Amino acid sequence: MSAYNFQTLAEDVALDCQAVIANKTVLVTGVSPGGLGAEFAKVIALHRPSLIILANRDPLKAQQTAKEILVIAPDVPTRLLKLDLASQTQVRNAAQEVLAYDEHIDVLVNNAGVMASPFSLSEDSVESQFATNHVGHFLFTNLIMSKLVRSGKSSRVVNVSSNGHQLGPVRFHDWNFDDGKNYDAWLAYGQTKSANMLFSVSLAQKLGSKGLTAVSLHPGTIQTHLGGGRWDELYESLIKWFTLLGYFRGGQNEILWKTLSQGVATHVFAAFHPSLTASENNGSYVQDCTVSKPEHVRSWARDPIEAEQLWKLTEEIMGEKFEY
Repeated sequence: MSAYNFQTLAEDVALDCQAVIANKTVLVTGVSPGGLGAEFAKVIALHRPSLIILANRDPLKAQQTAKEILVIAPDVPTRLLKLDLASQTQVRNAAQEVLAYDEHIDVLVNNAGVMASPFSLSEDSVESQFATNHVGHFLFTNLIMSKLVRSGKSSRVVNVSSNGHQLGPVRFHDWNFDDGKNYDAWLAYGQTKSANMLFSVSLAQKLGSKGLTAVSLHPGTIQTHLGGGRWDELYESLIKWFTLLGYFRGGQNEILWKTLSQGVATHVFAAFHPSLTASENNGSYVQDCTVSKPEHVRSWARDPIEAEQLWKLTEEIMGEKFEY
């Protein structure tokens, strides 16, 4: 196994992990063609997983990804799941469907997300980025926990975060940005990415002893459809925030880009690499296929006290408790 870095390709990590990928049931959210979730599914399909469950808000887009998998790995079964993370009602319906499956789910990759979108509220009156990126995944993961945690079985949950977590913590006293009165699209995005990381910390704490490994990751900055055709405008405003917050110094004002394969490499590493099953790595944050040292991660995105605060806040938002 070679050392991994910024340039590592997903195909190479998958090759290193092929024995682990084989015969696994994997559920990935956000699988529209051309995105990270679809690319991840296609890369691992070449190494004989027993089933890939493709969860997407738009079933037609999931169907397209399933067709692409059929071409490259005709023996690997896929299954489609309609999952609209912005709707708690629909998330519950999707979870009921998953609970009816025969299979144990070995790996759940919470990949779906929105980025720096204009202010809007979900049907449950939650700021849309927080609703989709965090609340929906929190609810879905907890509702299907009996498919992940089972006696004698191990499992892994991967929460796709971002170095965008550096933009800010979870705003416990104003997570809805005063219904848009003091909204900033990037601060709202940063809140959700910090939340993704804290969710992994909580899962590791609460369920690590039952065989669950939970990690979060930064895939890198990749030009996908996530930008919604607004990359130039978004890029400029992101640079402004990174400069204002002190992450860029001495005239640096550029973000390094990755290819789709380089970005998905960290997905594959986080989902399958054996080094992450060690207890000291449970709950960790992974970047460039490497576990980040705590001192390289903002405290608000790894603090167990904030993780527990977020767990309780999310339960309050949904009106349901999940205790383990």
